[in-house]
Amino acid sequence: MSAINPKAIDINQHEWLSILKQPLKLRQSYQVEGETIQFNQIAWRILGTNIDEDEYFENLYELAHDESLNVILLSDDLNKTISNDMLQAVQRIVTINTAENGLSVNRLIAFLEGERLIPKHENQNIHIHIREQIKSVLSTFKDSQKNGFLDSNFRRIIVDLVKWLHNHVNEWIEGFPNRSPLILWYGDTTLSESYFLYLLILLGFDVAIFHPEGKDLLAHLLGTNSDGIKILPSTTSLVPFPLEKPVRKSTVAHRATKEIEKLLHTEDSLLFKPWQFRNYAPRSITLKTTFDELFILHKERAMLRPNFQVKDNSVEIPVFFMKILGVTKNHREYWEKVGQLTESSLTLKIDKFPFTQLVKGNQQYHYQNALGRDGLLDPHKMLASNWWRYKELPSGLQFGLASAISRYVDRANIKLLPNETKAQTQLFLFSQSMNIPNEILRLLQQFDYTQQVPKLIIYNTERDGELNRNDAALLLLLNEFGVDLVLLNPTGQNDIELFVDDKLFDSHWLDEVTFDTEFQVLRASGQSLIKNLFRKIVK
Repeated sequence: MSAINPKAIDINQHEWLSILKQPLKLRQSYQVEGETIQFNQIAWRILGTNIDEDEYFENLYELAHDESLNVILLSDDLNKTISNDMLQAVQRIVTINTAENGLSVNRLIAFLEGERLIPKHENQNIHIHIREQIKSVLSTFKDSQKNGFLDSNFRRIIVDLVKWLHNHVNEWIEGFPNRSPLILWYGDTTLSESYFLYLLILLGFDVAIFHPEGKDLLAHLLGTNSDGIKILPSTTSLVPFPLEKPVRKSTVAHRATKEIEKLLHTEDSLLFKPWQFRNYAPRSITLKTTFDELFILHKERAMLRPNFQVKDNSVEIPVFFMKILGVTKNHREYWEKVGQLTESSLTLKIDKFPFTQLVKGNQQYHYQNALGRDGLLDPHKMLASNWWRYKELPSGLQFGLASAISRYVDRANIKLLPNETKAQTQLFLFSQSMNIPNEILRLLQQFDYTQQVPKLIIYNTERDGELNRNDAALLLLLNEFGVDLVLLNPTGQNDIELFVDDKLFDSHWLDEVTFDTEFQVLRASGQSLIKNLFRKIVK
């Protein structure tokens, strides 16, 4: 039986600060039964922020600098050094683990003790407690990985745990349980760091983890039940821990306004305020519809279209990707329907091709440097790069665009050229995404993700050039971002099909084909003919 038995304090405990200031021996539930010590412990994950962000960061700053507490901001002070002797000792164990096709947990613990990698404590019961909690953490890791200790992350985990046991736990455990620090963690963690925080909680240290974006860093280790979790009413982007105490103060009216907005303008309320989700990442859901449904749904705001939803800091936007081949027998009816599609101010007409330019030069260096550990383009790396050409766009739009580029490059839905590899195709798509025409960028800047959906009307009779692969690449990106795409081809000839699998868009054949027909729009009344009504993308 463990010599130390921490009892987690309810996260709604109002007097938690006064409890923290008490030595473990003076806490209410402290008791000794035989060789077992029981005491109150704080092991909390605080997710999100207050409605008033400045108040949240002010409270966080004051907690970290409270002189009456022994506070360690571990996320800013994690000692990552390790001696060469200790590193070689860990490597010997890793080599044995590989040679024996994976050690058992007990044998691994025995090797760690044999190499003196588990900190010693003069109190034998506390030493046993440390060893047993390390064993518990390693068992959790082994059970959670398909290949156990042969997993590719094993060496990193064991090296990090050993270094932090000696750099931190060895010192903190000296006066345990008479005195103990409050360990604060702010922001994201690596896999190793999450396992170390888990170990600190098992050992009995007071640990408080804060994440303003609402991410639960230990959900995979401690579960997602309500014990030890406090979800605050708002979230904000992860910014560095405050170096100075925030000085801005909210007025009563400002706080009241924020609270009302929080109650009314939730993600599922449909009472959205303008630009409420500007910092969210848009992603499309391509609707599969009939020809007639296009003219019913195209004018609907995004939030009223089927399958619209907001979740996980993203807005899922139902969009059209449709090609209409030929025209109706009644040409007036055809052009009146086209006129319906062009009623919105967020519409661009394209009738000269190609409407994009091929990006020349090798983008391989930029592409490789923007990849994350998962092999996908990392939007944050892209935004931080000096080659990112969209820095003047609003920050939220930049992130949404970078996220869409990452997804569309990964999917690589454009058809491969002869002898072209998928990696080459992805590089091509990445390169083309760095040259979005200014007219389209202006269109995206006007897009409030819950409201009117931007639309491209592509009218192609092959009189004014041919749609090419560069154009198709841009259309795929806009489809990924959440833009309606309607391709009109009165001739019924192939264009987008040459570059994009026809399973990715709807095709609708009308009554007959026609050639050399100039684009025109009839008003709904049929009173007059308007030609060249819309802005055009200049070739």
